[in-house]
Amino acid sequence: MENTRTLKDKILLVIKGLAMGAANKVPGVSGGVVAFVVGFYEEFIFSLQRINGKAFKLLFNGRFKSFFEYINGRFLGLLILGMLISYFSVSKILDYFIQHYELYVWSAFFGMILGSIYYISKDFKHWNQATIISLLIGAFCGIAISLMNPAKENDHLGFVFICGIISVSGMTLPGLSGSFILILLGNYVLLLVDSVNALYDTMADMLKGNFEFTNNPERIRELKILGVFTAGSAVGLVTLSHLLNYVLKHYKHITTAVIIGFISGSLGVVWPWKETIYKTDDTGIHLLDSNGKMIIQNYERMLPNIASSETWIAIFFICIGILIVLALDWYGKRTQNV
Repeated sequence: MENTRTLKDKILLVIKGLAMGAANKVPGVSGGVVAFVVGFYEEFIFSLQRINGKAFKLLFNGRFKSFFEYINGRFLGLLILGMLISYFSVSKILDYFIQHYELYVWSAFFGMILGSIYYISKDFKHWNQATIISLLIGAFCGIAISLMNPAKENDHLGFVFICGIISVSGMTLPGLSGSFILILLGNYVLLLVDSVNALYDTMADMLKGNFEFTNNPERIRELKILGVFTAGSAVGLVTLSHLLNYVLKHYKHITTAVIIGFISGSLGVVWPWKETIYKTDDTGIHLLDSNGKMIIQNYERMLPNIASSETWIAIFFICIGILIVLALDWYGKRTQNV
């Protein structure tokens, strides 16, 4: 598996990591869906579940090459490289477009999720009482999560560690948006904006030879939070992959039905036609985060105005989103047949 990858395959894998990382940064969109649609989901879960006792034994015995090959290290390394690049580049581009072209961006995401539902369910032929009930349970959970109100920000390191475990759920479970769960927990801005920006600013200062940040308690606090969050994410990525691997092995059809239902129920999260509701204090003044941006509290969804040209442009972007997923499906089949 490791030695058969060409340079083109490696570049494409980094690009897939970029897409997966960007999807995980956007509330309502799951990086696991990207992995599922593009066709490397099973290899991703397989590679993660190889990080086990045997892998650590190889590592502690100094057998680094054997350890690297055992965990499918080249695959994981290239994929994670793409995700890291995404957090400092592609995700910032997405933040810009969401700020200036919010309706069209959410429309494209909505279309991509519609396409993902089609992709996952088109070859599923195992409908029975158990899978239909599982579908309904998944849909109910997706709808319930999309209707929840966010909590207040909490920077306790124990809670931050738990947030790290939860945040990577979107990578291992298609349809579950880890970033949206962080919004519900009240820590999206703290963990995916403020702490990431703190690391970016720290790296920029160090490259300039400026170490004054060591005397900045707020910067140190945010870096400490990011470190704990990253540790939680690493633990969650490995533990959830083992759990999911077991579930998929023993309850594959039921799990697939739950995933289809959950993704379908979560469509409300990325419904394009919505008004953003921002947090305010008792006097009605908008609350701002550390970057001067208004803090999102929730969304008020509405029906589209058919008479508006913006609505038809948004529908066009929904179609584009669907076509992107269909194109990825076509590409996956084409590469399998080569």
